[in-house]
Amino acid sequence: MLISQKPAVSARLSGKAQAVCASAAVVIAVALPQLFHALGSLLHLGTALGEIFLPMHLPVILAGLLAGPLAGAAAGLLSPLLSFLVSGMPGQAMLPFMLLELGSYGLIAGLVRRTGWPSVLQVLIVQIGGRILRAGGILLAFYGLHSTAVAPAVILQSLKSGAVGILLQLLLIPLLLRVAAVRNGRGSH
Repeated sequence: MLISQKPAVSARLSGKAQAVCASAAVVIAVALPQLFHALGSLLHLGTALGEIFLPMHLPVILAGLLAGPLAGAAAGLLSPLLSFLVSGMPGQAMLPFMLLELGSYGLIAGLVRRTGWPSVLQVLIVQIGGRILRAGGILLAFYGLHSTAVAPAVILQSLKSGAVGILLQLLLIPLLLRVAAVRNGRGSH
């Protein structure tokens, strides 16, 4: 059963293990979107595949759920920043909001990892929390700081275009957590 009442991974990791987990998440979160963008270019879809599947989100959420809030937040903040420096993606206008969203994904994931809540609920809370903070940042920039770099319409548009990625996260992350728990000898009931 994918929805467990016990956390799939609950052991406290050493600082070194947390750093390794965060580093691996950053590498994956930078590399995966590049693969999606390359495939999008081949299919003449531009960046649409990245916007649909949200490949950067999955490793960041996993880092928080596996290694805790510090590793998750670090992965969430470093991934879009490094990706921007390497590839220019996400675009400069979206970078602050991606930092806010992914940083909060990793932090919130780390905070809910030991709650005992079903992993699907944990992922849903992470998704909602990160999206709310991102939306708040966009609204503050637009209405409070009068920045027109990103319009509020992007909030709903990104939910629509990312619906597949959001659903995949709800399905894949609990499955991956279960696999990690079984591999570590802590299978959940």
